[in-house]
Amino acid sequence: MLNRFYKKLFSTAIFTSLLTTTLLASPQLSAKGVYQSGPDFVAEVFAPQQPEPGVLWLNKSIRQEAEKILGRKVLGLRVRYHQSAGKTAWILNEIGKEMPITIGVIIDQGKISSVKILAYRESRGGEVRYPAYMAQYQGATLTDRYKLDKSIDGITGATLSVWAVNKVAALALYYHSQVMPQPESTK
Repeated sequence: MLNRFYKKLFSTAIFTSLLTTTLLASPQLSAKGVYQSGPDFVAEVFAPQQPEPGVLWLNKSIRQEAEKILGRKVLGLRVRYHQSAGKTAWILNEIGKEMPITIGVIIDQGKISSVKILAYRESRGGEVRYPAYMAQYQGATLTDRYKLDKSIDGITGATLSVWAVNKVAALALYYHSQVMPQPESTK
């Protein structure tokens, strides 16, 4: 009788450990992944025409403002973007908790029209890529203090990823203002 009890306990333990291992290794539960390439993102945004590629050179003043927005030193000499009419597309990286998140941001007439996670490399917090979360950024603009003018709801367990997306959205708006300056009367 006792022997049968131990057999049952042992088989239940093996089943539980196999089930746990399978679920943890499941790609659906992992937040990591490349969801769209940069060229595909740009083609989707500007279809059917091909946008003009551009380069924003990071001079001293632009770099200083970008560092205020990100709260860290900005590396590199330039940032590449695409533009057509009053719309710009920016593909930028920012660290979430430990790994970079690649984020595509579309600015149209000085407002965010779309934010999309192109690649997410963290093991947790991937909920920031869901459309319901990303929709919060639509229509956001930049305040005089380089913050978004909209309140963006956080996600439990993804605080650093949310902060990274907020920073990139604000930075894209700032960069847009540098390549597509508004006339003084509309500021």
